[in-house]
Amino acid sequence: MAEPFSLKDHLFNAESIGELAEEYAAGLPGFDATRFQQETLAGFAERALMERLDWIADCLEPHLAADFPTMADQLEAMMPPPLDPTLRDDDFGRFIHAVPGILAVRHGLENHRERALDLIHAATRRFSMEYYIRPFLNRWPEQTLARLSHWVEDDNYHVRRLVSEGTRPRLPWARAVTLTSDQTLPLLDRLHADPTRYVSRSVANHLNDIAKKEPDRVVNLLRGWEKSARQDGKELAWMTRHALRTLIKQGDAAALDLLGYRRDVPVTAQLTLEAQSLAIGGALAFSLQLEAPQDLPVMVDYRLRFARPGGKEAEKVFKLKATQIAAGQKLSLRKSHKLKGDATTFTLHPGKHGIIVQVNGVDVAEAQFDLTAA
Repeated sequence: MAEPFSLKDHLFNAESIGELAEEYAAGLPGFDATRFQQETLAGFAERALMERLDWIADCLEPHLAADFPTMADQLEAMMPPPLDPTLRDDDFGRFIHAVPGILAVRHGLENHRERALDLIHAATRRFSMEYYIRPFLNRWPEQTLARLSHWVEDDNYHVRRLVSEGTRPRLPWARAVTLTSDQTLPLLDRLHADPTRYVSRSVANHLNDIAKKEPDRVVNLLRGWEKSARQDGKELAWMTRHALRTLIKQGDAAALDLLGYRRDVPVTAQLTLEAQSLAIGGALAFSLQLEAPQDLPVMVDYRLRFARPGGKEAEKVFKLKATQIAAGQKLSLRKSHKLKGDATTFTLHPGKHGIIVQVNGVDVAEAQFDLTAA
């Protein structure tokens, strides 16, 4: 039987640490690459993914100067070439190159803020420093935001993306930041017309974070961007859909209206389940027929209502299709949804479950089914 995939072993292993040791040796005279590699690998077994990054920094520190300005110079000398500046998307970098950010926080946060931010500026062109800018935003918000205000105009798109990604309210895996939308939205306003998808996606994700607490503000901001026409029209349309994805799932009227999905046109629906009972691990197969009295763009989603222990219920929204209904004609859709018994994010329990179909944020059909033990 094949071993299960391990992300931490995929990212941090003898090959990747060997490459890192060679980079360090090329930039730091007298660096003992063999010793570093052996010590680093010896400490991996009991450490999780992010802990391994801290451990790499622990192993590197004894080879570096004790004073931070000199340490920062050494770290910059040891960096690999920047990521390809001609690309436009999905060039996150390699996790092994996060070490300068870790050491910038450890040794530069309190007494060497400006030099540490310089180091982060250099490092983010090799690996995104979105996790390591956040302690500076919390400790020195005004000073760090002033830096980010300059980085909005940086020639390197990785630096520009850091401005948006590093200030996100709900950045995955990252510590929280104490910034308000009043502090971050002016930066997004300047970034939203960026020609690079890597940046514009980050802006949209940032807006999606804000929309969970301030939906009207995000919708109004997007309306303003549409009127200003500073971003390419197709790109802004993509950004708008991406930024409003949570609000669309929630059936937010203003968000749906901005995307052209009307709630005032009645849609009739016929929902049919292929089976009324199925076991955990099976697939919920269903078909759907929709009709409308006029041509109508539709956003079709469905919610699964899960039985929870103690009689409680939980719901989760899933996308089905964004399409068009032709007046007087039936639109037929079908879906088979796998109800995984081994999912790591959501545990299924036997009991009465439900499926609710929503069109343009309005519930139009519902059915129940029994879920049994596998």
